[in-house]
Amino acid sequence: MATGIFGKRIMAILWPSFIMAGVLEMLVFVLVDPAGLHGLDGEQLPLSANAIYTLAFFVFWGVISIAGVMTRLLEGDPEHINREGASGAFRH
Repeated sequence: MATGIFGKRIMAILWPSFIMAGVLEMLVFVLVDPAGLHGLDGEQLPLSANAIYTLAFFVFWGVISIAGVMTRLLEGDPEHINREGASGAFRH
């Protein structure tokens, strides 16, 4: 498990994105029936509703987390990032 300031900064991205992934999943599946989902080939997905809920949650969590990481990288000081690399954005 990540510790120290780096761990706190990672958790500051992962925890809110976890909560919002849950909210987004509720909003999406109020409107979408997982049993009615079809793949790109037009065939019904061979997954249970629970599997679809789980996969959707992790996709939502991943996308929201990536947005949080990108925000953190973009708010960094350019000179510090150029000197330290992309990980330098998490150290100031």
